[in-house]
Amino acid sequence: MQRVRPNPAGRSPAPSAAADGGDRRPAVPLLVEVLTLAQRRLTQGLAAVLDEEHCTVDQWRVMRALADDGRAMGELSQGLLIPQASLTRLVDALADDGWVYRSQSDTDRRRIRVHLSRRGRTRLARLDALAAAHESALRAAVGTDALGMDTLGPLVTHLAAGGEIRG
Repeated sequence: MQRVRPNPAGRSPAPSAAADGGDRRPAVPLLVEVLTLAQRRLTQGLAAVLDEEHCTVDQWRVMRALADDGRAMGELSQGLLIPQASLTRLVDALADDGWVYRSQSDTDRRRIRVHLSRRGRTRLARLDALAAAHESALRAAVGTDALGMDTLGPLVTHLAAGGEIRG
């Protein structure tokens, strides 16, 4: 008979390989694992596409967030889930290349807003076209014309399983 030691956290211990006769079946992946794999593979593919234009995925995301109007740095950081220090480096690089510019708030000189420049808008249109082509390749890999909630499952499964995307 197998002896089980008490778990200090109060949870039942996981069965060991010896307890089940050594039959180790692969665990069913959790949703967070599948989504993380899919997100990383999706980002990896998009990064390769954007790299041809010397742009990172995060730089592209910042530019997209600025497409409508300028945003405060704190607002960008929270909205894009990019740490403030990392966002500052991203915006510095974009400003150095002339894609964005900064301005001080009229009411609070400590608040900095970031805006997409005219050149940045032109660049963003090109980057968005590349991203759209990449998304079309994703749709083709899944075999659907639309990427809606009904097709998200097969897409995520395809990406998480290491499915290739050509296009």
